[in-house]
Amino acid sequence: MNIRTFSIGGVHPEENKLTHEVPTQVAALPKQATFPLSQHIGAPAKPVVKKGDKVKVGTLIAEAGGFVSAPIYSSVSGTVFKVDTAVDATGYRKPVIIINVEGDEWEESIDRSDKLETLEAHPELTPEESVERIKVAGVTGMGGAGFPTFIKLCPPPTAKAECVIINAVECEPYITADYRLMMEHADEILVGLDLLMKAAKVTRGYIGIETNKMAAIDLFIEKTKNDDRIEIVPLKQRYPQGGEKQLVDAVIHRQVPAPPAIPVNVGAIVQNVGTAYAVYEAVMKRKPLFERYTTVTGKRLAHPGNFLVRMGTPMSDLIEACGGLPEGDNKLLAGGPMMGKALTSVDVPICKGTNSVTIISGDEARRREPQPCIRCAKCVSACPMGLEPYLLATVSSLHNWEKAEADDITSCIECGSCQFTCPAHRPLLDNIRQGKSTVMGIIRGRAAKK
Repeated sequence: MNIRTFSIGGVHPEENKLTHEVPTQVAALPKQATFPLSQHIGAPAKPVVKKGDKVKVGTLIAEAGGFVSAPIYSSVSGTVFKVDTAVDATGYRKPVIIINVEGDEWEESIDRSDKLETLEAHPELTPEESVERIKVAGVTGMGGAGFPTFIKLCPPPTAKAECVIINAVECEPYITADYRLMMEHADEILVGLDLLMKAAKVTRGYIGIETNKMAAIDLFIEKTKNDDRIEIVPLKQRYPQGGEKQLVDAVIHRQVPAPPAIPVNVGAIVQNVGTAYAVYEAVMKRKPLFERYTTVTGKRLAHPGNFLVRMGTPMSDLIEACGGLPEGDNKLLAGGPMMGKALTSVDVPICKGTNSVTIISGDEARRREPQPCIRCAKCVSACPMGLEPYLLATVSSLHNWEKAEADDITSCIECGSCQFTCPAHRPLLDNIRQGKSTVMGIIRGRAAKK
Protein backbone atom coordinates (compact mmCIF):
# COMPACT_ATOMS: atom_id res chain seq x y z
CA MET A 1 0.00 0.00 0.00
CA ASN A 2 1.39 3.36 -1.08
CA ILE A 3 0.95 5.67 1.93
CA ARG A 4 1.39 9.37 1.16
CA THR A 5 1.73 12.54 3.22
CA PHE A 6 2.55 16.22 2.81
CA SER A 7 6.15 17.37 2.50
CA ILE A 8 6.69 20.14 5.07
CA GLY A 9 6.27 20.18 8.87
CA GLY A 10 3.47 18.57 10.84
CA VAL A 11 3.08 16.97 14.28
CA HIS A 12 1.37 13.90 15.75
CA PRO A 13 -0.70 14.79 18.81
CA GLU A 14 -2.30 12.06 20.88
CA GLU A 15 -5.34 10.85 18.91
CA ASN A 16 -7.89 10.28 21.69
CA LYS A 17 -10.48 8.96 19.20
CA LEU A 18 -12.72 7.85 22.05
CA THR A 19 -15.84 7.54 19.88
CA HIS A 20 -14.28 5.78 16.88
CA GLU A 21 -16.50 2.71 17.14
CA VAL A 22 -19.57 4.39 18.67
CA PRO A 23 -22.44 4.23 16.12
CA THR A 24 -24.18 7.49 15.34
CA GLN A 25 -27.42 8.17 17.18
CA VAL A 26 -30.10 10.67 16.20
CA ALA A 27 -30.11 13.56 18.66
CA ALA A 28 -33.41 14.47 20.28
CA LEU A 29 -35.19 17.57 19.01
CA PRO A 30 -34.51 20.68 21.09
CA LYS A 31 -37.33 22.60 22.77
CA GLN A 32 -36.03 25.77 21.18
CA ALA A 33 -33.63 26.13 18.23
CA THR A 34 -31.31 29.10 17.65
CA PHE A 35 -30.00 29.86 14.15
CA PRO A 36 -27.04 32.28 13.86
CA LEU A 37 -27.14 34.19 10.58
CA SER A 38 -23.36 33.84 10.12
CA GLN A 39 -22.77 30.10 9.73
CA HIS A 40 -20.46 30.56 6.75
CA ILE A 41 -17.63 32.68 5.41
CA GLY A 42 -18.97 35.84 3.80
CA ALA A 43 -21.96 38.08 4.32
CA PRO A 44 -24.49 37.07 7.01
CA ALA A 45 -27.81 35.71 5.78
CA LYS A 46 -30.84 38.02 5.82
CA PRO A 47 -33.97 36.94 7.74
CA VAL A 48 -37.09 36.27 5.65
CA VAL A 49 -39.29 35.36 8.65
CA LYS A 50 -40.59 37.39 11.57
CA LYS A 51 -41.93 36.76 15.06
CA GLY A 52 -45.05 34.58 14.99
CA ASP A 53 -44.39 32.97 11.60
CA LYS A 54 -44.98 29.22 11.34
CA VAL A 55 -42.17 27.14 9.84
CA LYS A 56 -41.57 23.51 8.93
CA VAL A 57 -38.39 21.44 8.76
CA GLY A 58 -36.72 22.71 5.58
CA THR A 59 -38.41 26.13 5.46
CA LEU A 60 -36.17 28.97 4.29
CA ILE A 61 -35.69 31.37 7.21
CA ALA A 62 -32.79 33.52 5.93
CA GLU A 63 -31.62 34.20 2.38
CA ALA A 64 -28.03 34.67 1.22
CA GLY A 65 -26.79 38.17 2.02
CA GLY A 66 -24.47 38.46 -0.99
CA PHE A 67 -22.56 36.42 -3.56
CA VAL A 68 -20.25 34.93 -0.91
CA SER A 69 -23.00 33.87 1.47
CA ALA A 70 -25.46 31.01 2.01
CA PRO A 71 -29.14 30.68 2.90
CA ILE A 72 -30.26 29.13 6.19
CA TYR A 73 -33.17 26.74 6.63
CA SER A 74 -35.14 25.74 9.70
CA SER A 75 -34.22 22.32 11.08
CA VAL A 76 -37.38 22.20 13.17
CA SER A 77 -41.09 22.90 12.84
CA GLY A 78 -42.80 25.43 15.05
CA THR A 79 -43.19 29.16 15.58
CA VAL A 80 -40.61 31.92 15.22
CA PHE A 81 -40.13 33.19 18.77
CA LYS A 82 -38.03 36.20 17.82
CA VAL A 83 -35.33 37.61 15.57
CA ASP A 84 -32.73 38.80 18.03
CA THR A 85 -29.08 38.47 19.02
CA ALA A 86 -27.39 35.70 21.02
CA VAL A 87 -23.87 34.59 21.94
CA ASP A 88 -22.39 32.32 19.26
CA ALA A 89 -19.11 30.40 19.03
CA THR A 90 -17.13 33.67 18.74
CA GLY A 91 -18.25 34.69 22.25
CA TYR A 92 -19.98 37.81 20.89
CA ARG A 93 -23.68 38.50 20.48
CA LYS A 94 -24.65 38.07 16.82
CA PRO A 95 -27.97 38.17 14.92
CA VAL A 96 -30.02 34.97 15.27
CA ILE A 97 -33.46 33.56 14.57
CA ILE A 98 -35.01 31.66 17.50
CA ILE A 99 -37.77 29.10 16.88
CA ASN A 100 -39.96 27.36 19.45
CA VAL A 101 -40.22 23.70 18.44
CA GLU A 102 -43.68 22.19 17.89
CA GLY A 103 -43.81 18.68 16.43
CA ASP A 104 -41.67 17.59 13.49
CA GLU A 105 -43.44 18.54 10.26
CA TRP A 106 -41.27 18.55 7.11
CA GLU A 107 -41.60 20.43 3.85
CA GLU A 108 -43.17 18.08 1.32
CA SER A 109 -40.52 18.87 -1.33
CA ILE A 110 -37.87 16.92 0.63
CA ASP A 111 -37.42 13.27 -0.36
CA ARG A 112 -37.23 11.41 2.97
CA SER A 113 -36.93 7.92 1.47
CA ASP A 114 -33.84 5.73 1.94
CA LYS A 115 -33.63 4.92 -1.78
CA LEU A 116 -30.12 5.55 -3.16
CA GLU A 117 -30.29 7.92 -6.12
CA THR A 118 -27.44 7.77 -8.66
CA LEU A 119 -26.32 9.95 -11.54
CA GLU A 120 -27.06 7.12 -13.96
CA ALA A 121 -30.72 7.29 -12.95
CA HIS A 122 -30.81 11.07 -13.51
CA PRO A 123 -29.28 11.85 -16.92
CA GLU A 124 -31.26 15.11 -16.96
CA LEU A 125 -29.00 16.57 -14.23
CA THR A 126 -26.66 19.08 -15.86
CA PRO A 127 -23.60 20.50 -14.08
CA GLU A 128 -25.36 23.86 -13.92
CA GLU A 129 -28.50 22.36 -12.35
CA SER A 130 -26.43 20.54 -9.71
CA VAL A 131 -24.55 23.73 -8.80
CA GLU A 132 -27.83 25.63 -8.53
CA ARG A 133 -29.35 23.01 -6.21
CA ILE A 134 -26.20 23.07 -4.05
CA LYS A 135 -26.40 26.86 -3.87
CA VAL A 136 -30.13 26.95 -3.07
CA ALA A 137 -29.71 24.27 -0.35
CA GLY A 138 -27.18 26.39 1.55
CA VAL A 139 -24.41 23.79 1.39
CA THR A 140 -21.11 25.04 2.85
CA GLY A 141 -17.79 23.45 3.78
CA MET A 142 -18.53 21.01 6.61
CA GLY A 143 -14.97 20.75 7.90
CA GLY A 144 -15.19 24.00 9.84
CA ALA A 145 -14.28 26.78 7.39
CA GLY A 146 -17.84 27.17 6.07
CA PHE A 147 -17.01 28.37 2.55
CA PRO A 148 -20.11 28.26 0.27
CA THR A 149 -19.70 25.10 -1.80
CA PHE A 150 -21.14 26.38 -5.07
CA ILE A 151 -18.39 29.03 -5.34
CA LYS A 152 -15.67 26.37 -5.29
CA LEU A 153 -17.42 24.67 -8.21
CA CYS A 154 -17.29 27.87 -10.29
CA PRO A 155 -13.55 28.69 -10.40
CA PRO A 156 -12.28 31.95 -11.91
CA PRO A 157 -11.43 31.96 -15.65
CA THR A 158 -7.73 31.99 -14.80
CA ALA A 159 -7.94 28.56 -13.11
CA LYS A 160 -8.98 25.19 -14.49
CA ALA A 161 -10.07 22.30 -12.30
CA GLU A 162 -8.55 18.90 -13.08
CA CYS A 163 -9.76 16.83 -10.12
CA VAL A 164 -11.91 16.79 -7.00
CA ILE A 165 -10.25 15.73 -3.73
CA ILE A 166 -12.49 14.58 -0.89
CA ASN A 167 -11.03 15.47 2.49
CA ALA A 168 -11.75 12.45 4.71
CA VAL A 169 -8.58 12.94 6.77
CA GLU A 170 -10.06 14.00 10.15
CA CYS A 171 -6.58 14.48 11.63
CA GLU A 172 -7.76 16.62 14.58
CA PRO A 173 -7.62 14.67 17.88
CA TYR A 174 -10.88 13.40 19.42
CA ILE A 175 -13.17 13.98 16.40
CA THR A 176 -14.76 10.94 14.70
CA ALA A 177 -17.88 12.39 13.02
CA ASP A 178 -16.46 12.04 9.50
CA TYR A 179 -15.32 8.47 10.15
CA ARG A 180 -18.79 7.42 11.34
CA LEU A 181 -20.35 9.16 8.34
CA MET A 182 -18.05 7.21 6.01
CA MET A 183 -18.83 3.89 7.65
CA GLU A 184 -22.58 4.52 7.64
CA HIS A 185 -23.14 6.36 4.32
CA ALA A 186 -20.36 5.35 1.93
CA ASP A 187 -22.69 4.96 -1.07
CA GLU A 188 -24.21 8.42 -0.66
CA ILE A 189 -20.73 9.97 -0.28
CA LEU A 190 -19.60 8.35 -3.54
CA VAL A 191 -22.66 9.69 -5.37
CA GLY A 192 -21.83 13.08 -3.83
CA LEU A 193 -18.31 12.83 -5.23
CA ASP A 194 -19.78 11.89 -8.62
CA LEU A 195 -21.98 14.99 -8.49
CA LEU A 196 -19.06 17.22 -7.51
CA MET A 197 -16.94 15.83 -10.34
CA LYS A 198 -19.71 16.38 -12.87
CA ALA A 199 -20.42 19.88 -11.55
CA ALA A 200 -16.72 20.75 -11.74
CA LYS A 201 -16.48 19.10 -15.19
CA VAL A 202 -13.58 16.84 -14.23
CA THR A 203 -13.08 13.10 -14.67
CA ARG A 204 -10.70 12.43 -11.78
CA GLY A 205 -11.58 12.08 -8.11
CA TYR A 206 -9.56 11.25 -4.99
CA ILE A 207 -10.56 10.42 -1.43
CA GLY A 208 -7.78 10.99 1.12
CA ILE A 209 -8.13 8.94 4.34
CA GLU A 210 -5.56 8.55 7.12
CA THR A 211 -4.42 5.03 8.00
CA ASN A 212 -5.97 5.12 11.48
CA LYS A 213 -9.25 4.57 9.58
CA MET A 214 -8.34 1.34 7.80
CA ALA A 215 -11.93 0.06 7.90
CA ALA A 216 -13.02 3.13 5.91
CA ILE A 217 -10.11 2.77 3.49
CA ASP A 218 -10.99 -0.88 2.85
CA LEU A 219 -14.69 -0.07 2.48
CA PHE A 220 -14.13 2.66 -0.11
CA ILE A 221 -11.52 0.65 -2.02
CA GLU A 222 -14.06 -2.17 -2.30
CA LYS A 223 -16.85 0.14 -3.44
CA THR A 224 -14.71 1.88 -6.09
CA LYS A 225 -12.80 -1.15 -7.41
CA ASN A 226 -14.65 -0.99 -10.74
CA ASP A 227 -14.42 2.78 -11.14
CA ASP A 228 -11.03 3.81 -12.51
CA ARG A 229 -11.95 7.52 -12.24
CA ILE A 230 -11.70 7.45 -8.44
CA GLU A 231 -8.62 6.71 -6.34
CA ILE A 232 -8.65 6.04 -2.60
CA VAL A 233 -5.46 7.55 -1.15
CA PRO A 234 -4.21 6.13 2.20
CA LEU A 235 -2.41 8.86 4.12
CA LYS A 236 0.10 8.74 6.95
CA GLN A 237 -1.25 9.93 10.31
CA ARG A 238 0.01 13.48 10.51
CA TYR A 239 -1.51 16.76 11.65
CA PRO A 240 -2.61 19.11 9.96
CA GLN A 241 -3.07 16.89 6.89
CA GLY A 242 -6.71 17.98 6.71
CA GLY A 243 -5.60 21.48 5.69
CA GLU A 244 -6.42 22.07 2.01
CA LYS A 245 -2.89 22.89 0.94
CA GLN A 246 -1.40 19.97 2.88
CA LEU A 247 -3.96 17.56 1.42
CA VAL A 248 -3.31 18.71 -2.15
CA ASP A 249 0.42 18.22 -1.55
CA ALA A 250 -0.13 14.74 -0.11
CA VAL A 251 -2.58 13.50 -2.74
CA ILE A 252 -1.36 14.96 -6.06
CA HIS A 253 2.07 16.31 -5.02
CA ARG A 254 1.36 19.90 -6.07
CA GLN A 255 2.21 22.95 -3.99
CA VAL A 256 -0.46 25.64 -3.63
CA PRO A 257 1.25 29.08 -3.68
CA ALA A 258 0.81 31.70 -0.95
CA PRO A 259 -2.51 33.61 -0.67
CA PRO A 260 -4.48 34.68 -2.60
CA ALA A 261 -3.79 31.37 -4.42
CA ILE A 262 -6.24 28.53 -3.70
CA PRO A 263 -6.15 24.79 -4.54
CA VAL A 264 -7.93 25.25 -7.89
CA ASN A 265 -4.94 27.31 -9.03
CA VAL A 266 -3.05 23.99 -9.18
CA GLY A 267 -6.04 22.09 -10.58
CA ALA A 268 -7.70 20.75 -7.40
CA ILE A 269 -11.12 21.36 -5.86
CA VAL A 270 -11.11 20.17 -2.24
CA GLN A 271 -14.36 19.28 -0.45
CA ASN A 272 -14.90 17.76 2.98
CA VAL A 273 -16.46 14.29 3.12
CA GLY A 274 -19.41 15.75 5.05
CA THR A 275 -19.87 18.27 2.24
CA ALA A 276 -19.98 15.43 -0.32
CA TYR A 277 -22.79 13.84 1.70
CA ALA A 278 -24.62 17.19 1.96
CA VAL A 279 -24.26 17.63 -1.82
CA TYR A 280 -25.88 14.23 -2.38
CA GLU A 281 -28.81 15.16 -0.15
CA ALA A 282 -29.18 18.62 -1.69
CA VAL A 283 -29.13 17.48 -5.32
CA MET A 284 -30.75 14.05 -5.13
CA LYS A 285 -33.14 14.52 -2.21
CA ARG A 286 -33.87 18.26 -2.45
CA LYS A 287 -32.87 18.46 1.20
CA PRO A 288 -31.39 21.76 2.44
CA LEU A 289 -28.46 21.66 4.83
CA PHE A 290 -30.05 21.75 8.29
CA GLU A 291 -28.47 18.78 10.12
CA ARG A 292 -25.00 17.26 10.41
CA TYR A 293 -22.85 14.58 12.03
CA THR A 294 -21.20 15.86 15.21
CA THR A 295 -18.94 14.21 17.80
CA VAL A 296 -19.45 15.01 21.50
CA THR A 297 -16.39 13.84 23.39
CA GLY A 298 -13.99 14.20 26.29
CA LYS A 299 -12.03 11.87 28.56
CA ARG A 300 -14.25 12.60 31.56
CA LEU A 301 -17.61 12.44 29.76
CA ALA A 302 -19.67 9.47 30.93
CA HIS A 303 -20.92 8.47 27.46
CA PRO A 304 -19.14 10.29 24.60
CA GLY A 305 -20.80 9.71 21.26
CA ASN A 306 -21.54 10.67 17.66
CA PHE A 307 -24.83 12.35 16.77
CA LEU A 308 -26.91 13.30 13.76
CA VAL A 309 -28.04 16.65 15.08
CA ARG A 310 -30.30 19.41 13.80
CA MET A 311 -28.74 22.86 13.43
CA GLY A 312 -29.81 25.22 16.17
CA THR A 313 -29.71 22.55 18.90
CA PRO A 314 -27.95 23.94 21.98
CA MET A 315 -24.74 22.10 22.85
CA SER A 316 -26.09 21.63 26.38
CA ASP A 317 -28.67 19.17 24.99
CA LEU A 318 -25.93 17.00 23.46
CA ILE A 319 -23.78 17.20 26.58
CA GLU A 320 -26.73 16.03 28.68
CA ALA A 321 -27.24 13.12 26.27
CA CYS A 322 -23.64 12.12 27.03
CA GLY A 323 -24.13 12.15 30.79
CA GLY A 324 -23.80 15.86 31.51
CA LEU A 325 -20.80 18.09 32.22
CA PRO A 326 -18.18 16.34 34.39
CA GLU A 327 -17.62 17.78 37.85
CA GLY A 328 -14.88 20.33 38.34
CA ASP A 329 -13.37 22.79 35.87
CA ASN A 330 -14.01 22.15 32.20
CA LYS A 331 -12.98 23.80 28.96
CA LEU A 332 -15.65 23.59 26.24
CA LEU A 333 -14.52 23.66 22.61
CA ALA A 334 -16.42 23.92 19.35
CA GLY A 335 -14.11 21.60 17.40
CA GLY A 336 -11.02 19.74 18.55
CA PRO A 337 -8.18 20.74 20.90
CA MET A 338 -5.84 21.95 18.13
CA MET A 339 -8.08 24.33 16.17
CA GLY A 340 -11.34 24.41 18.12
CA LYS A 341 -12.76 27.62 19.58
CA ALA A 342 -13.13 27.90 23.35
CA LEU A 343 -16.73 28.66 24.27
CA THR A 344 -18.15 30.82 27.03
CA SER A 345 -21.50 29.01 27.26
CA VAL A 346 -22.94 25.50 26.84
CA ASP A 347 -25.98 27.05 25.17
CA VAL A 348 -24.11 27.90 21.94
CA PRO A 349 -26.04 26.23 19.08
CA ILE A 350 -24.80 23.59 16.67
CA CYS A 351 -24.09 25.21 13.28
CA LYS A 352 -23.12 24.03 9.80
CA GLY A 353 -19.42 23.86 10.70
CA THR A 354 -19.70 22.26 14.16
CA ASN A 355 -18.01 18.89 13.68
CA SER A 356 -17.33 18.38 17.38
CA VAL A 357 -18.09 19.50 20.91
CA THR A 358 -15.00 18.66 22.97
CA ILE A 359 -14.83 18.91 26.75
CA ILE A 360 -11.36 19.08 28.28
CA SER A 361 -10.71 19.05 32.01
CA GLY A 362 -9.23 22.08 33.70
CA ASP A 363 -5.96 20.23 34.32
CA GLU A 364 -5.64 19.23 30.65
CA ALA A 365 -6.49 22.72 29.43
CA ARG A 366 -4.30 24.67 31.84
CA ARG A 367 -1.35 26.29 30.12
CA ARG A 368 2.10 26.11 31.60
CA GLU A 369 4.01 29.28 32.36
CA PRO A 370 5.77 30.52 29.19
CA GLN A 371 9.55 30.64 29.33
CA PRO A 372 12.11 32.52 27.21
CA CYS A 373 12.60 31.18 23.69
CA ILE A 374 15.54 28.75 23.65
CA ARG A 375 16.12 29.07 19.86
CA CYS A 376 15.51 25.36 19.29
CA ALA A 377 13.63 25.92 15.99
CA LYS A 378 11.10 23.15 16.73
CA CYS A 379 8.32 25.52 15.70
CA VAL A 380 10.02 26.04 12.33
CA SER A 381 10.31 22.30 11.77
CA ALA A 382 6.64 21.78 12.72
CA CYS A 383 5.15 24.57 10.58
CA PRO A 384 3.36 22.97 7.59
CA MET A 385 3.53 26.27 5.68
CA GLY A 386 7.30 26.63 5.92
CA LEU A 387 7.09 29.79 8.05
CA GLU A 388 9.15 30.95 11.03
CA PRO A 389 6.58 31.05 13.85
CA TYR A 390 8.99 32.34 16.53
CA LEU A 391 9.73 35.37 14.33
CA LEU A 392 6.11 36.03 13.33
CA ALA A 393 5.01 35.82 16.98
CA THR A 394 7.71 38.28 18.03
CA VAL A 395 7.07 40.88 15.31
CA SER A 396 3.32 40.61 16.02
CA SER A 397 3.83 41.24 19.73
CA LEU A 398 5.96 44.28 18.78
CA HIS A 399 3.26 45.50 16.35
CA ASN A 400 5.75 45.48 13.48
CA TRP A 401 3.05 44.87 10.87
CA GLU A 402 5.25 45.72 7.88
CA LYS A 403 7.75 43.01 8.87
CA ALA A 404 4.93 40.55 9.61
CA GLU A 405 3.47 41.04 6.13
CA ALA A 406 6.87 40.78 4.49
CA ASP A 407 7.49 37.48 6.28
CA ASP A 408 4.23 36.03 4.91
CA ILE A 409 2.10 35.97 8.06
CA THR A 410 -1.06 35.69 5.93
CA SER A 411 0.03 32.18 4.86
CA CYS A 412 -0.44 30.90 8.42
CA ILE A 413 -3.32 28.38 8.59
CA GLU A 414 -3.57 28.72 12.40
CA CYS A 415 -3.15 24.97 12.94
CA GLY A 416 -1.33 25.39 16.26
CA SER A 417 1.52 22.99 15.42
CA CYS A 418 4.08 25.60 16.49
CA GLN A 419 2.52 26.19 19.89
CA PHE A 420 1.96 22.45 20.39
CA THR A 421 5.64 21.65 19.83
CA CYS A 422 7.20 24.60 21.71
CA PRO A 423 9.18 23.30 24.74
CA ALA A 424 9.11 26.80 26.26
CA HIS A 425 5.26 26.89 26.16
CA ARG A 426 5.25 30.24 24.40
CA PRO A 427 1.89 31.57 23.09
CA LEU A 428 3.09 31.56 19.49
CA LEU A 429 -0.26 31.01 17.81
CA ASP A 430 -2.01 33.60 19.98
CA ASN A 431 0.40 36.32 18.84
CA ILE A 432 0.46 35.16 15.22
CA ARG A 433 -3.34 35.02 15.01
CA GLN A 434 -3.59 38.60 16.27
CA GLY A 435 -0.86 39.72 13.86
CA LYS A 436 -2.43 37.92 10.89
CA SER A 437 -5.81 39.50 11.55
CA THR A 438 -4.27 42.99 11.77
CA VAL A 439 -2.16 42.54 8.62
CA MET A 440 -5.13 41.24 6.63
CA GLY A 441 -7.08 44.32 7.71
CA ILE A 442 -4.23 46.53 6.52
CA ILE A 443 -4.16 44.71 3.17
CA ARG A 444 -7.94 45.10 2.73
CA GLY A 445 -7.73 48.79 3.59
CA ARG A 446 -4.95 49.30 1.07
CA ALA A 447 -6.95 47.53 -1.63
CA ALA A 448 -10.05 49.64 -0.90
CA LYS A 449 -8.10 52.85 -1.59
CA LYS A 450 -7.03 51.75 -5.05
